[in-house]
Formats: sequence, C-alpha cells, structure tokens
Amino acid sequence: MISAARRDDIVGALRRGTVPSAGLDALAVGIGALAPCLDEELGNVALGKAGFKAVRGEYGSGKTFFGRWLQERARTRGYATSEVQINETETPLHRLETVYRRLVEHLATADTPQGAFRTVIDGWFFTLEQDVLADETVDADDTAALLARANELMEARLASISRTAPAFAAVLRAYRQAQAEGDAQVADGLIAWLAGQPNVAASVKRRAGIKGDLDHFAAANFLAGLLTILRDSGYSGLLLVLDEVETLQRMRADTREKGLNALRQWIDELDAGRYPGLYLVVTGTPAFFDGPQGVQRLAPLAQRLHVDFGTDRRFDNPRAVQIRLAAFDQGALLEVGRKVRDLYAEGRPTEARLRQQVGDVYVEQLARAVAGGLGGKVGVAPRLFLKKLVADVLDRVDLHEAFDPRQHYQLTLADSEMTVNERAAASATSVDDIEL
Repeated sequence: MISAARRDDIVGALRRGTVPSAGLDALAVGIGALAPCLDEELGNVALGKAGFKAVRGEYGSGKTFFGRWLQERARTRGYATSEVQINETETPLHRLETVYRRLVEHLATADTPQGAFRTVIDGWFFTLEQDVLADETVDADDTAALLARANELMEARLASISRTAPAFAAVLRAYRQAQAEGDAQVADGLIAWLAGQPNVAASVKRRAGIKGDLDHFAAANFLAGLLTILRDSGYSGLLLVLDEVETLQRMRADTREKGLNALRQWIDELDAGRYPGLYLVVTGTPAFFDGPQGVQRLAPLAQRLHVDFGTDRRFDNPRAVQIRLAAFDQGALLEVGRKVRDLYAEGRPTEARLRQQVGDVYVEQLARAVAGGLGGKVGVAPRLFLKKLVADVLDRVDLHEAFDPRQHYQLTLADSEMTVNERAAASATSVDDIEL
C-alpha cells in the first residue's frame, strides 16, 4: 500500500516527464525476475564483500529506472546509495575525485533521501558517544571526560582508516574538535573538504594540517574511508550506480581510453577486496559493451565483462557480471500505463470516472498513438507516454467532469518536449489519423 504523499510524488514526477525518486516498485515492469539474485548479491556485500554489475539496455529500456529501483530496494535493506551521471565535462570516469564529489552530493539513506553525507558522519560520532556511555564507569554529566573517552574510541576506530586515508582521518579529528568548540564555520569548511568540494579556505585546512584539494588518489582512499564509516555506523554498505557510462563513446580518444581503463581498475580493485561493502553498478547501451568505440577497445575490460547473450532471453543468468534489460514492447507499455492509471485513481473522489473514461482500451490506444508518433519505436516511448497519460488525460478527467478524452483530446508531439533520442525516433507520419 502506497501512501498518498508517496503517490503524489510519483505522479508529479511522471507529470514532469522524469523518473520518480521513490515508490518505483509500484511501476516496475519486467525486472521482477532479477530481484531474488540482486537481493542475494546485496546480502553478500553486506557481509563485507564487494559486488559489481553491468546493466545493458537500449535507449528507452529503463536503465535509469532500473538503477533507481535498485537503489530504493537497497535502502530498504540498510544500504546508503548514490547515483552519478558520467559525462565528459563534469564527471569523467577517469577522474575519481569528480566521481567521488558527485557520489557524496547524491548520497542517500532510508532516512535522508539526498545529501546524507554529513548526517552519516555526525551519526558515526553519535554512535561513538553511545558506545562510551554504555560503559557504566563514565559519568554522562562529565562533558570533558565523555569527550576524552569518545576521542580515544575515535582514534581506535580511525586506525584502520588512517592506514589507507590519513588525510580523511585527520579531517575527521579536526571536524570533531571544531564541533566540540562550537566553531561552525570551521566545521562546515572541513566537512566540505571531506566531501571533495574545491575552494575551501586555507585557514580552515590549516586546522586539520592539510593542503590543496582532493585528487584522484586521495579520492580512492576517501571512498575506502567512507565505506568504513558506513560499516561502523550500522549500514549494510554502499550501492553506487554509474549511469550513462556509454557517453565514453562520444568523448575524445584520450579521455575515452582513460575512462575504459578506470572502469577496469574499478573491477580489479573490487575483486582484490579494496572496497568491502561497495556494490558498484554501471549502465550502458549494447553498443557501448559490444561496439568498436566502447568496451571492446580495451581487451582486458572486454574479457572481464563478456557474457554470451546468444541464448533465448528467458534463460539469461542474472548472476552474470553483465545483465540485459528487455526493451519495452507494446505489452509492457500497456502494463505500466495501467499501473499508473490505477495508482493515480486510487482513493480519489473521481476514481470511478477516471477508471471509466481512461479504461484499458483507451490506455492501449494512447500507448499505440505515442509509439506511432515516435516512428513505432516503443522502446523510446515510455517517458512521453506516461507524461501524456498523466498531464494531458488523467489530470483533465480528474479536474473537469465533462472532459472525455475520446472527444476532447487530440495527441500532439512537439519537438520542444522531446529528448534528443525521442526526436531522432519521431517519424514524419502524422499521428492525427490515429483515433483515440
């Protein structure tokens, strides 16, 4: 049962033509068969292992939806999650410092949907204090003694971090001290530097004995430090989704080669046990995994990611390093349309009218019309179809008692509302001839 607030969030996102950030189980179509294996792998990572999964699918197959669905599923199992969109200017894959910065910016937990980094750090310090207070020899009213014992315990817990990320541990110490002294400005600056943000004042960095900004190698260590903090704080681990990795194909040759090599290093370091508690998911198109400008340019990476997809899709192995998402067909489009219609109508005063005016037959006709307007390419139709269904049809039926979509609505598809891929798919055939 989905709450009214969650339902409004889902419908609002679809109305804007975006992927909802939560409640995705209510919309999931065709990926349920993957859930048991993914849950098993998440369980193994929670035991201190690491995991990797490559997800392939054509444009419109729902890779972004899958990534967010998996993140939501992981958060219900005690994971922190994050999603990073790979692109050439802001987050090139080979510059780990930029990936780490975006990772931290988008860090989410079950309690904090975004920007959870500081909450996680503060929660870790609170856990230390609770562990100290569990010792009955400590007077809870003696603030100085409590702080001293908490610092001792912090040093013990930081020992493992210090071996791999000494700067991470040093900044945590300084951050803790600034908080104890009530120096909010220094504390804010230190947590920003710890999150990989540039342009932190030199005076703030001097408090922790550090210089400069985060670089690639420090970011790798900081990621290990963050995983340690999460584990000590009781989280199952970190699920990181690197979305749109196929953009590497369109980058300059040197940037592309560095990015492919960085992906290979990620996989090797996960296998070597450098990042216990990390489950890394990358998404890309079949052209990225199989084409000449993608994974195949780097033989060691191609070997690690190779999976034989020559068999019938029914017999795919969800445990494999690479899995494929089925392209949206007309049946899947109709199914998700019905789900959205039912979700929208549930509990509304106009529920009966909504179900009558926007019945299954009409939903199917609208789905076919949108796909027809996109050259019959159903795979790129879901976003526009759901946006039209919610904003142009369901909202109007809900708001206007006399509105009948069969009489009063004619589908139009404007270039200005389409993505690049949707415009490319759109054909010259008019959809005006399709009766709704």
